[in-house]
Amino acid sequence: MSGRAGRQTGGRCPKRAPRSNRAVASACPFVRRSALALLALLLAACQDDAIRPPINVTAADSADQILEGMEHLITTDGVRRTKVLADTAFLYEATNLARLKGVKVTFYDANGNETSTITSDSGLYHMRDGSMSAWGHVVATTPDNRRLRSAELKYDSRSKQISSDKPFVYDRADQHLEGNGFTSDPDFRNVVTRQPHGGERPGGGAPGVLPGQ
Repeated sequence: MSGRAGRQTGGRCPKRAPRSNRAVASACPFVRRSALALLALLLAACQDDAIRPPINVTAADSADQILEGMEHLITTDGVRRTKVLADTAFLYEATNLARLKGVKVTFYDANGNETSTITSDSGLYHMRDGSMSAWGHVVATTPDNRRLRSAELKYDSRSKQISSDKPFVYDRADQHLEGNGFTSDPDFRNVVTRQPHGGERPGGGAPGVLPGQ
């Protein structure tokens, strides 16, 4: 009897999934569709990242202040000695540095008269002491038409010297010189050269010597 009852129970009452299981089963198509949609989005994002160029943090991204048309004047006892101009300046307060674009620096003597001007594509200016570096198509000129060109110049405000360890070209009316580095005062009248070569122009002075040497 117990065996037949068991068979009757099995025949009369087919097994059905619990209500909670039926709910899960009915939700399965939706879950599958959602999972497929999410997977498609993730794959699209991965492909996008694969072709997106990396983002580099530049000087401008971390600058405390950006100035357009910067002008900075340094005076001694009320007499102007240096004027720094830049098309754009990125200022960093923690280091007292300014990264410059489109640079023009003018030096003056003790009487405030212009002695030389330096222009360059870029520069790094030390706001605390007035020292700076300039690079990119650097050209130094004087009021009497002397001209010096180099890839890079450095100005040390403590020693009052301009120097470069890069090749340079120097021209004046009676002379053309080239070399592999030099040290000079801001007036470009006392210039010490390394490995100079060149000579006088027709009617000029002694070859291989810059003014002041």
